[in-house]
This record gives sequence, structure tokens and C-alpha cells, in this order.
Amino acid sequence: CTCKSWNDLIGSSSFVSTHLNRNVTKHAHVCILCLHHPNFERLINRDDPYSKKEFQWSLFSNETFEQCYKLSHPLGSTEHYWIYGSSNGLVCISDEILNFDSPIHIWNPSVRKLKTTPMSTNINMKFSIVSLQFGFHPGVNDYKAVRMMRTNKGAVAIEVYSFRTESWKMIEAIPPWLKCTWQHHKGIFLNGVAYDIIEKGPIFSVMSFDSGSEEFEEFIVPDAICASWGLCIDVYKGQICLLFDCYPCEEEGMEKIDLWVLQEKLWKQLPSFIYPLGYCFGIIGINIDNELLMGRRDLTKGVADLYFC
Repeated sequence: CTCKSWNDLIGSSSFVSTHLNRNVTKHAHVCILCLHHPNFERLINRDDPYSKKEFQWSLFSNETFEQCYKLSHPLGSTEHYWIYGSSNGLVCISDEILNFDSPIHIWNPSVRKLKTTPMSTNINMKFSIVSLQFGFHPGVNDYKAVRMMRTNKGAVAIEVYSFRTESWKMIEAIPPWLKCTWQHHKGIFLNGVAYDIIEKGPIFSVMSFDSGSEEFEEFIVPDAICASWGLCIDVYKGQICLLFDCYPCEEEGMEKIDLWVLQEKLWKQLPSFIYPLGYCFGIIGINIDNELLMGRRDLTKGVADLYFC
């Protein structure tokens, strides 16, 4: 009797929502997903083209950086896989190089459960996948996967997977400003909306696609952003932001990363992140505490140190 009542309780949508909201509010059970060499040592001879590259995904503490859980492929595959998003403990994984028939798995490493999305009947060999993103849409209370594709004639196509209905849907209404030659760079998923940096000739913009309402929007980036190198998109204090590492810092002996946030459909520049000059720093992203996470790499030894800025 107790098991049945408890099972009914924790299986109810209200309990699930309360539990997730509590974790989000308190930043509980937050981990960093990291791809690394086994034993954290590069054992590869960079001059040997036949040297086998081995990597390992692990979960690390968001506070101490200590390794807390090794992730092996849930299907036992030894092939290298890639992570295309995570939300509320669910992780979306697929092939490192995406094809039209790449299997897409929604995985919960904590309880070791896996759901494989069905093959879409909408796509075939004429499609090549440009990007895949995954996350939770609070407005429709559903997990969504969004993949952007091109046809062999250069046309764009968007397809959305619903975790609740276990089905794919092709988006028919593509806006005119997306029906042109463009190059995709980076993307991120926030509150059910997929954001992607695209380059159309000399113009950079951020395309947004709401996986619930199926509406598109385009936001031209600030004029100061003139290249894809050193450009990242992330989330800062619950808002989409752009990080741009290009211009010299006014402070002697320092470098800077410029920061813009998207507020009410307009870009607002915030104070830059400042860090010491002379190190090979690379942007990793912004963590849940709104700190910039950077990696300092040693290209000879293969060592990377993590820094908060």
C-alpha cells in the first residue's frame, strides 16, 4: 500500500514540476559535462596519424570540479558520441558527425533509462543536418529536440521532436530571410527556443525558433561583432547573450571578452569580462552562477586548467 501511494505521488505531474522547480531555484544537483582523455592524460602521439584517439565523458561537480560519475554509452557502443543538450537531468546524445539517419537518444544517466527517437518519415538522403538542439519547453511542458537541415539544393528545413507524443514534425513555414545562402556557427537552447548564430554574407545575426509556437525571429548582432572567430552564444542571468573575444583591452596587461545580452529584442552591452594577458585562454561558457568558465590550454602537454572569471 505504501509503495503504491508513493509511486502515485512521485509520478504525478505536480510533484515532478515542484521537484524540478526546487532544484532549479536552489541550483541543486548541478554538474558539468566534460569530454576528456582517460586518466586526464593525453596518451596520443600527435605526429602519428594512426594513433587511436580515446575520450571519456564524465560528470564533474559544479563547485569543486571533482569527477563524480563516468558516463559510458548506454547502448554499450564503443564509438565516440556527442552531447547535443541537457535539461533537468536528461541528456540528448547522437553521432559526433550527424547524418540524416543518425540515431538520437534521450538519456537519463542517473536512473540509466534511455529513449530512442523514432526515425522520421520526413527526411531522406537529400537532407544534411546542420545542427541538433535539445531542451525543455516550460510553456508546453514538454521536452523538444530541434534539428536544422539543408537539402541538396541548399534549401533549409526544420524538424521538431516531441518527447510527449514521441513523434517528429516538419515545419512548413520557413521565413523568407532564411531562404538564402547562409552559414551556421553556434547555437543554444533556452526555455524551448533554439537560438543559432548564422552568417549571411557580411551580416551576422541570431535566429530564434520557438519549438512550441513554431515562430521564427531574427536579431541582427551589434556592429562591433564582425567575425565568427571568438564569438560565442550562451545564457547570462536567464537571457541570451553574445561573448566576443576580439578587441584589445584598455587596461594594461589585461585582455577582455565583450558581453551583450538580448533584452526586449534589443542587444544591450554589459561590462566586459577582464582576464590576464599572455595565457592561451578559451571560452567554455557561462555557468549557472553566471560566472564565465574559461580553459587555459597547454597545446604541447595537452593540459587544460579551468578558471572562473
